[in-house]
Amino acid sequence: MTNLTVALLQLAPPGRGLRANLATGEAACRRAKAIGADIALFPEMWSNGYHSTVADETTGNRYRHPRLWDGAPPAPPLPAPEAVWGDEAITRDGPFVTHFRELAAELEMAIALTYLERWDGPPRNTVSLIDRHGRLVLTYAKVHTCAFDLPEAVLTPGDGFEVCALDTAAGEVMTGAMICYDREFPESARALMLAGAELVLTPNACDLEINRLSQFRARASENMTALAMANYAGPGWGHSIAFDGIAFADGRSRDMLVVEAGEAEGVYPAAFDLGALRDYRRRETWGNAFRRPAAYHALTSHEVCEPFVRVGQDGTRPPGADAP
Repeated sequence: MTNLTVALLQLAPPGRGLRANLATGEAACRRAKAIGADIALFPEMWSNGYHSTVADETTGNRYRHPRLWDGAPPAPPLPAPEAVWGDEAITRDGPFVTHFRELAAELEMAIALTYLERWDGPPRNTVSLIDRHGRLVLTYAKVHTCAFDLPEAVLTPGDGFEVCALDTAAGEVMTGAMICYDREFPESARALMLAGAELVLTPNACDLEINRLSQFRARASENMTALAMANYAGPGWGHSIAFDGIAFADGRSRDMLVVEAGEAEGVYPAAFDLGALRDYRRRETWGNAFRRPAAYHALTSHEVCEPFVRVGQDGTRPPGADAP
């Protein structure tokens, strides 16, 4: 058997109550299991619903307004992380994560659980992948935090992209993760593909309009990788989506779309044919087939040139930015 189903948990944004969010999340996981899911995928930062003292809870878009260097007013000092996130950060070995580990083992279903993770310094925006035996097999922190704006300017970014061999009823599936803004950088999905990912799980918390959905489709096509993204429900939100990574079949273009939700709350199954994906990867020309890494030196440069110079929330330009 090579069929794998990822349940996209498109849930209404929860409040800050950890106990209530645990109960709501458990109920969603049980619904996912009832429809035959192998993996349940939460939206971004489920433990506290992305709540902070400064987050805009109404627009559905948390990164519309990067500050320009020319003419930008001086930024006030960054607040302390606890002034933004309160005491809501949790540990990966604490009762919240442990509860979902026990639930994954009970349901024999993997769970990609998202939370605000306590860290040495500012907290992290984290997803932990729990396998169907209740084991933590991958913990990933968002690399591309929205450092130009609060509340994410006071998060600790992750430092790399890793892949694990996830044990499922369909056998081992090489699985990685990226979070929200990560998917807007082609390097994120590319790094995961190069690390061996067949499936990339993507928790999200912003509006998914045509440009972001098109970006996500491109990430699947160019890497020949199955992608699944879960977003919060609600007006202007929703559109949790999955692509199977198979852009051509029998010499013809095909639609890679597996499922796209509307804005309504629900548990949306995305069924992938891993056998078809693996066969496609063995014979097609994208992914890592004909890359020319020696020509890509600029991709690892820290230099930032106009017109892309911006000012972060702390009032400084990024390292390597042109002088004004």
